[in-house]
Amino acid sequence: MMNQQRCSNFLVFLLSFILISVTPFFAPDSSDVSATMTPSPAGELEKLKQEEARLSSLLAQVRQQKLSVLQSRPLTIGIIGFGRFGQFIGKSFSKYGNVIGTSRSDYTKIASEMGAKYIPLSNLEEFAMEEDMDVIVIAVSIVSFEDTVKDLVPHLQKRLEEKGSCPLIVDVLSVKEHARNVLLNHLPQECDILCTHPMFGPDSAKHSWQGQTFVYERTRIDGVLLDPTKGYDSNSDNEGQFVDDQGNSHSAHENSEAHVEGMDRIERFLSIWEEEGCNMISLSCKSHDEFTANSQFVTHLMGRILEGQGLQATPIDTKGFQSVLRLIETTSADSFDLFYGLYKFNRNSKETITRLKEAMNEVVGKLLKMEGESEEQLNSCL
Repeated sequence: MMNQQRCSNFLVFLLSFILISVTPFFAPDSSDVSATMTPSPAGELEKLKQEEARLSSLLAQVRQQKLSVLQSRPLTIGIIGFGRFGQFIGKSFSKYGNVIGTSRSDYTKIASEMGAKYIPLSNLEEFAMEEDMDVIVIAVSIVSFEDTVKDLVPHLQKRLEEKGSCPLIVDVLSVKEHARNVLLNHLPQECDILCTHPMFGPDSAKHSWQGQTFVYERTRIDGVLLDPTKGYDSNSDNEGQFVDDQGNSHSAHENSEAHVEGMDRIERFLSIWEEEGCNMISLSCKSHDEFTANSQFVTHLMGRILEGQGLQATPIDTKGFQSVLRLIETTSADSFDLFYGLYKFNRNSKETITRLKEAMNEVVGKLLKMEGESEEQLNSCL
């Protein structure tokens, strides 16, 4: 129903755009409007509404066919780091495919309750050698990500030697350039890579993923490193075309079985997030980190600073202050390791801190100047 409404909104926008496009650049004087406007024929609006309904029905049919295709060949998805977040995504994955979790702690019972298989992290080789493994999602903390990848690599190499295949490797870190570099530097060349960031978690999306933002970059397919600024565009004039880092154009249906299978596997995995209602955004890892330094990191930074003030609710709180308390509660609920990871592994974070300090000094300076404080007094306060 939500997608049908989106389709209707898009059609209204498209019709509005067409009408605007054919209007002369210089609008006529108001006195000439009656002379230049041509009334639409009777029944034209009804025809447009019928076409709108037809397209909405067609979209619903396509989405149903897409779901059928997704369910016809369910993925087997392994999750390294089957803690709170790993279980959170694993629960939804299990609706569409098979889930295998691994972690340091014993989550056998929890995995069984969601219909998943569990293998202890001490048996990482058994996990990596699972016969039908299509995708491995690495859902560990930012600070332990590189060590986890290094531990996984020998088992992937053994799998390549014995089975001749490597699962699609997916990360879900909040910092993307770091994840991308680690995966490219350590994984075998044969491993496809998809860098993602679900910008929500067990608290913010505990009831539904509908409308939640999911950012992704198709990084490597069949040994081809994609241009992160262009990547793959299924909406372009050349449908399914993407550009590698050398500027060469490729087709999603190139004459390569490994390429076609790799592309299909990525699209099946992304379709799970689409079917759960996520707002899908294709974005380079570089652009992601630039944006999040001024959104996610600054949010956590302010939350931690305000937490240090020891702020408490009062009987006369404004709505604004209630929002401040919610910010503190939300950010402090995450581990300090996450906050440290956002700082250490996003090269834009230090610049954000510098700008925040400058803005603080500027605001306080204006206050003190209005009080008539001397320059020396100003400097002592800043």
